[in-house]
Amino acid sequence: TMMESCAILIYLAEKTGCFLPVEPRKRYATLQWLFFQAAHVGPMFGQANHFNRLEQEIAYARDRYNNESLRLYRVLDNRLADHPWLAGADYTIADMATYPWCKQHVERGVTKASFPHFARWFEATEQRPAVQRNNAMAEEILARMKKAAADKPAINIYNTQDNAERL
Repeated sequence: TMMESCAILIYLAEKTGCFLPVEPRKRYATLQWLFFQAAHVGPMFGQANHFNRLEQEIAYARDRYNNESLRLYRVLDNRLADHPWLAGADYTIADMATYPWCKQHVERGVTKASFPHFARWFEATEQRPAVQRNNAMAEEILARMKKAAADKPAINIYNTQDNAERL
């Protein structure tokens, strides 16, 4: 049994020999951007998502995480100005880990005009057949979840006060 998405991605990449280069410079570039996702993109985008959807308006939190998210989009855009993929010339587990967090970029005001290199990367990622299959599967799962929950009381996933009781 394994936990933590980055550890799982590294394990799978090493097991299959795909998406994690063996050559040291390329390998560590990949790991660097994978850890950038885990330490920055995931936590900051996740907090922005949380506070943007929270019923209670907490302006400081929304502003802080939305501004930090925009800064991180700029970091990504700057990196992608000189590289087709986050770790360099090839699509890697760093791209796989980062892409899902970036799906809501339009909500944050990230446009093709303001972040052209990010937009090119995002569009290229979405053209990958495995990404298309995954996105279709995610839509199907979401539709099934909505159908299963149709006659049940709503759960506000952003209200975390009773998380301990739910577990």
